[in-house]
Amino acid sequence: MHPQNLKGVDFFKRSLILVAIFFLTGLFIATTGEAKKNAPEKILYIPHDNRPVVNEQTVEIAEKCGYQIIVPPKEILGSRENLGDPDKLWEWLKNNAKRDVRAAVISSDSMIYGSLVGSRKHDYDKEIILQRAEQFRNFHKDHKNLAIYVFGSIMRTPRSGDASGQEEPDYYRSYGANIFRYTALRDKKDSASLTPREVKELDFLQKLIPERAISDWMGRREKNFAANEKLIDLTKEKDFDCLLLGRDDNAPYSQTHFESRQLQKYGNRINRTKYQTIAGIDEVGLMLITRAINDRTKNSPQIFVEYNTGSGADTVPSYSDEPIDDSINAEILAVGAKRVNNPRKADFVLAVNTNPDGKTYEAAREINKISRREGTEFFADVVQKHIRAGHPVAVADIAFANGADNALLEELKNRGLLLSLHAYAGWNTATNSTGFALSTGILAKKFSSEDKQKILMTRYVDDWAYQANVRNQLQRINHKNFYGDLNENIYAASDQCASMISSFVENKFSISVAEENLRVEFPWNRLFESRITVKNPGGK
Repeated sequence: MHPQNLKGVDFFKRSLILVAIFFLTGLFIATTGEAKKNAPEKILYIPHDNRPVVNEQTVEIAEKCGYQIIVPPKEILGSRENLGDPDKLWEWLKNNAKRDVRAAVISSDSMIYGSLVGSRKHDYDKEIILQRAEQFRNFHKDHKNLAIYVFGSIMRTPRSGDASGQEEPDYYRSYGANIFRYTALRDKKDSASLTPREVKELDFLQKLIPERAISDWMGRREKNFAANEKLIDLTKEKDFDCLLLGRDDNAPYSQTHFESRQLQKYGNRINRTKYQTIAGIDEVGLMLITRAINDRTKNSPQIFVEYNTGSGADTVPSYSDEPIDDSINAEILAVGAKRVNNPRKADFVLAVNTNPDGKTYEAAREINKISRREGTEFFADVVQKHIRAGHPVAVADIAFANGADNALLEELKNRGLLLSLHAYAGWNTATNSTGFALSTGILAKKFSSEDKQKILMTRYVDDWAYQANVRNQLQRINHKNFYGDLNENIYAASDQCASMISSFVENKFSISVAEENLRVEFPWNRLFESRITVKNPGGK
C-alpha cells in the first residue's frame, strides 16, 4: 500500500457503502420517474439476440444518460435455441417507428435471419434472405425523418468445434478445426502465398472434409455475403446513416478475414464514417447507440488512447485479425469521435491494458492470479497518473479474453481507484471490451455520480467476479459438460454461483449480500453468460 493513497482508500470504502445502496436495489433498473417526466428522446434498438450484455446492460447504459431505449419483447428476440422470428421483428419495428422516435439502431442479423445464431444455422434460401434485406429500403422510404443505424455480422470462423459453442451446424463439432485451417490456407493463398508444405496441406484438407459439410458451410456464407452486399448497396443509396459489419470470432487468416476484405473493397467508395467492416460484434449495438446520440447532439468527443508497456498498440488479440490499435481507431470513427494526442484536450483517456509480450491469454488460465505480473504496476501507475491530473479514465481490460485481469483489478482496488474510473470493460473478446469501454466512456459524461458507480459495479460483478473467477470455479468443481449444457444442473449451478459471487463481493468490496437475495440466471442454458440481479437490500 502506498502511504499517499490511504486517504483514497478511506474515500473508496465510504463510496462503496453509498454505491451498495444503488447496487443492491437491483442491478438492472431502467428509467426513473424523473426521466419519464422530462420526456427523454426515444431510440429504437433491436439487438441481435436476448443476452444480457447486448440487451439489458446496453440499454441500461444508454438510459442512464437520459434516453429512452425501446426494445422488442424478449420472447421475439433470438437466443441459443430459438433462432428468432424476422417477420415478427419487422412487424414490431414498423409498429414502433413513430413520430416521436428519433433514431433506430437495428441488427440486420435479427431482421434477416432472426438472430446472430440464426445467421449461422438458418434454413432460409437466398431469395428470402435478399427480400428481407430489401425491406430496409421500404422502411426508410416510409420513415424519411428517422436516422437509421444498422449493424450485421460477417459470419465467424471458429477455430474448432469446441470453440463454436454449438452455435454452428452439427458437422462443425466434428470438422470445425479442419474447416478453419482449410479456409485459413485459402485466405493466405489469396492474400500472400503458400509454402510447398502448405499447398500439400490444403490439398489434404480438401479431401478430408466431407463434401456435404464444406458445401453447406460455404453455401451459408455465400448467402450471408450476398445479404451484406445488399446492405452496402443500401448504404450507398443513403438508406442508412451508418452501416457496421462486424467480424465475429476472427483470425489474421480465415474465411471471415477473406470475406471482410472483399466487402470492404465492395464499399470502398463510401465514406468510412458511413460504412466499415470492424473487428468484433457484441459491442457494436452500444457503439451505434452512442453514435446515434452523438449525431443527435452534434457531439464529437475527443479521445486520448494510452497502452500498457511493451507491445501495446501492436498487440493482435485472440479472436481478431488485426492490431488492437487499428480496431480502436475504427471504433473511434464508428462512434463519431476523434482521437487526440494530448490527454488535456481529451474528453477522457481510454487506457488499454495489454500484456507486455503482446499475447492475449484466456481468463480461466492459471496465469490470471491476483499477484502482480509484468506490466501490472506500470499500467496502474498510468491510470493513477491520469486520475490525479483530473482526466477521466475508461479502462479497456484486454490482457485476458473472457474475463478481467485479476492482478490489475486487485492493484486498482488496493490503490482505491476502482470507483474513480470513468468506465470499465473486461469481458469476452478484446474488441468487445474496447468498444464497450469507449462507448460507455462517451455516455458516462451525462451520468450522475451514483449511476456511474452503479455501471462500474455491474461490470466488476460480471467481468471480474463472474467471468474471471466464479465461472471457472464452477466448471472445475463440476464436469466438463457442465460448462456447455446445464440442463437439469441449471438450478444447482445458479445456487452455487450465487454463493460464490456473494463471497467474492463481500471479500473485494466489503458489501454483505445474503445469498437468498442474489439471483443468478443462465439464459442460454450454459455458464458462458449469466444474468445477475440482487433484491431486498440487506446484510446477512
